[in-house]
Amino acid sequence: MTDNAEPAVSLTELTASFTELYGNAPEGIWAAPGRVNLIGEYTDFNDGFVMPLALPHTARAAVARRTDGQLRLHSTDVPGGVVSLRVEELAPHSGHGWAAYPAGVVWALREAGHPVTGADIQLTSTVPVGAGLSSSAALEVVTALALNDLFQLGLSAPEIAVLGQRAENAFVGVPCGVMDQMASACCTEGHALYLDTRDLTQRQVPFDLAAHGLQLLVVDTRVKHALGDGAYAERRAGCEAGARALGIGTLRDLPYEDLGAALETLAAAGEDESVVRYVRHVVSDNHRVEQVIALLDAGDVRAAGPVLNEGHVSLRDDLRVSCPELDLVVSAANAAGALGARMTGGGFGGSAIVLVEEATADTVAKAVSEAFTSAGHAAPGVFPAVPSAGALRVAPAA
Repeated sequence: MTDNAEPAVSLTELTASFTELYGNAPEGIWAAPGRVNLIGEYTDFNDGFVMPLALPHTARAAVARRTDGQLRLHSTDVPGGVVSLRVEELAPHSGHGWAAYPAGVVWALREAGHPVTGADIQLTSTVPVGAGLSSSAALEVVTALALNDLFQLGLSAPEIAVLGQRAENAFVGVPCGVMDQMASACCTEGHALYLDTRDLTQRQVPFDLAAHGLQLLVVDTRVKHALGDGAYAERRAGCEAGARALGIGTLRDLPYEDLGAALETLAAAGEDESVVRYVRHVVSDNHRVEQVIALLDAGDVRAAGPVLNEGHVSLRDDLRVSCPELDLVVSAANAAGALGARMTGGGFGGSAIVLVEEATADTVAKAVSEAFTSAGHAAPGVFPAVPSAGALRVAPAA
């Protein structure tokens, strides 16, 4: 197995590179993690339930304030020089590539009335890009947290998450829900985050798999996806159409017990077949989140495996956001003795999670890698998901 969670750039190196780049030392360094979602996919923009956990992979930002309206952005991970922008000229859908994510946060903060007068920012990240592990949310949250601290804005972690979501929705143009940013901002070490995305109430659920002799593996297929290509937006629109047709505010308002009758109503009304499938997935995945939380509360973690399998089938067949590589991870892992597996994240590539007995983790990982080789795919990345801390200041220590 591989694990690229360790920072490629140390805090000392990040400070030195910032100083060389901008001519002065940063006022601090902040970190925000990527996340993997245990269960509850495409439910967050339907006011539903999710259960992510933060990964040890993080985006880090060295930051210093400016008072001249200049925003300067640089990433150690992206070829090219400093991106220089004027804060008063920031506008949605204006491009800027990777820099749109931190720039969008500055725009969202200023739109909300916060006096952000500029900044120098140097970014580096170990969150795999395009792997469905929320690399963009990590950039947004780490930027928002740093500016919140430096400009003394007094924002709470959930408020930071919501601002990050607004940046991605309105500035970048990706209609994501709030789960990714909430996970990055609010998760705690050793726990999964049980989140109600309607009112943002949350519960930190102990998630000590080692105590049960288990591991959760993340398998990065290395197939890249782009949620801004319209597929994500089409599914969101389909879910909203289903809710309108049923006369409810969002699909969260449809009880699982009433799902069968609701699907018959949609079919009888001639609703598009894809809308029927989307409704079935969202309502059943909300139910699967409730099943998993009940199993974790009861200490019956192994029984969550079949629920993961059911979730993958729903994502594959009803939402249709899987791909051959993700399906291969699930089939190969289960054939090798995994307790359950499913794709995670937005789909069309990215990553899958696999629940395994700790004693068989290497065997399952090897079986998946060999299946990829046999199918002619590039080798996947495989690493254990270690429930980690949410966003925080790392230097100087908070």
